[in-house]
Amino acid sequence: MYSYSEFDAAFVAERNRQFRAQVERRIDGSLTEDEFKPLRLMNGLYLQLHAYMLRVAIPYGTLNARQMRQLAHIAETWDKGYGHFTTRQNIQFNWPELRDVPEILDALAEVEMHAIQTSGNTIRNVTADHFAGAAEDEIADPRPVAELLRQWSTDHPEFQFLPRKFKIAVTGSPNDRAVIKAHDIGIQIVEREGEIGYRVLVGGGLGRTPMIGKVLSDFVSQEDLLPYIEATVSVWNLLGRRDNKYKSRIKITVHEHGIDDIRARVQERFEIVRPAFSGIDVALFEDIKTAFAPPAFRKDGTEVFETTYKTDPIFRSWADTNLVAHKAPGYSIVQISLKSHGATPGDATADQMRVMADLAEFYGHDELRISHEQNVILPHVHKSDLPALHAILKKHGLATANIGLISDIIACPGMDYCALATARSIPIAQQIATRFDELKLEHDIGELKIKISGCINACGHHHVGHIGILGLDRAGVENYQITLGGDHTQNAALGERTGPGFSADEIIPAVERIVETYLDQRQGRDETFLEFYRRVGMAPFKTALYEQEKAYAAE
Repeated sequence: MYSYSEFDAAFVAERNRQFRAQVERRIDGSLTEDEFKPLRLMNGLYLQLHAYMLRVAIPYGTLNARQMRQLAHIAETWDKGYGHFTTRQNIQFNWPELRDVPEILDALAEVEMHAIQTSGNTIRNVTADHFAGAAEDEIADPRPVAELLRQWSTDHPEFQFLPRKFKIAVTGSPNDRAVIKAHDIGIQIVEREGEIGYRVLVGGGLGRTPMIGKVLSDFVSQEDLLPYIEATVSVWNLLGRRDNKYKSRIKITVHEHGIDDIRARVQERFEIVRPAFSGIDVALFEDIKTAFAPPAFRKDGTEVFETTYKTDPIFRSWADTNLVAHKAPGYSIVQISLKSHGATPGDATADQMRVMADLAEFYGHDELRISHEQNVILPHVHKSDLPALHAILKKHGLATANIGLISDIIACPGMDYCALATARSIPIAQQIATRFDELKLEHDIGELKIKISGCINACGHHHVGHIGILGLDRAGVENYQITLGGDHTQNAALGERTGPGFSADEIIPAVERIVETYLDQRQGRDETFLEFYRRVGMAPFKTALYEQEKAYAAE
């Protein structure tokens, strides 16, 4: 893992000192809320429906045990005993008192964490594949690239007042687990004739106008990456619209100008900015790489795992759904579900955070990852330790065997917390998970990604869900639109809307009818929901959702 340099520590300490003074001025009335707003947003502090919310950066989703324990301490000391992990690999604390926020920021600084650029019209927390450094299919670990981008973008003088927020994601694998095609810039590590480089995409994004990113360059060399990204953001900073916030994102700029024009402008700008880097970034990158050396993997046998797998059906079910193959022999990647049936997706209590920290320290080479799917990953666990680890997870409500299944739902906070939301997300996610647990169907259904957003800003990524649910306000009543066929992987696709929306009382039965249609008509258990949708299209689902419903109503 990357550790703060002396500069990093001093920079964060000074930012915290400045913000403490700003908070004091807000409390004593020297600053109005309007004057305070841009200052708090620069430090990750939002004003939500009921209270302030602090969004803490977890760069590229990587934590160690000490940092996770500190998050638990913050949750217990200054919040209500839990935190909410987000699709941006951040953690949000939903109930801090304004007077306590400087103390929280100082506590974060003690473990090399902060909340800088987790909000505002700037380059946000850089995200990456949550299996980075462990995945079998990985060409190279994407985290050094993400760290290079984090250092370059933090307090960048040209990019602190962009037309809108700007998000970058990096993957080191051909199989995209970082949703790079739905980001302002997506970076994929590629290899060409033995040379490692980067495929750069631009103009992806969800929200009000969802778009899939387009290829800006098929190959950018390692030494050219940072000036090329600087050139790209610089071009958008000049072209991006500031007259209409709904048309200000780079995806709109790419759409209005065309990818060829943007590519030409970026290349022209790149030729200007490239000499200014003078290889400094290359030296920095090589230094950063050393912080991400793989741990010393053990070479023990796996007999304990194999015996437990054969004899314990509960362990076997968990292993089948929650473990992923590791690049090191004898190891597994462990996915810890924060989606127990009926729970709030992405929430973890302080006690659960401490348990995960202990497991990482004792079994996982002191590494944890936060996934964009709102789960926690132990990237390096030897198979011989998995039975003992599973027993501890089970004791603390963290052993739900549902990763990738219908109850492993992505959901934004919705109207329970968010001032922008127009409908509730959390109760819908809870009801879906509980209902299919009651039906005992989710393992028979197999892989099915449900994603729920409580407004058109799409923080729940509903556009790329196999089943996407968007909550809207219709004349004061919550109404839920359904989309089908979305995909967040390397084959990224936007879902297609089924038709009219459903009330809060109707949405769970509607999801049931969708699933029943799939189960009744699929070609064997091996055909996934997404494969079935791509084969048959929307028609059978429309029939199930609307024509059958009319028939039931008539009866």
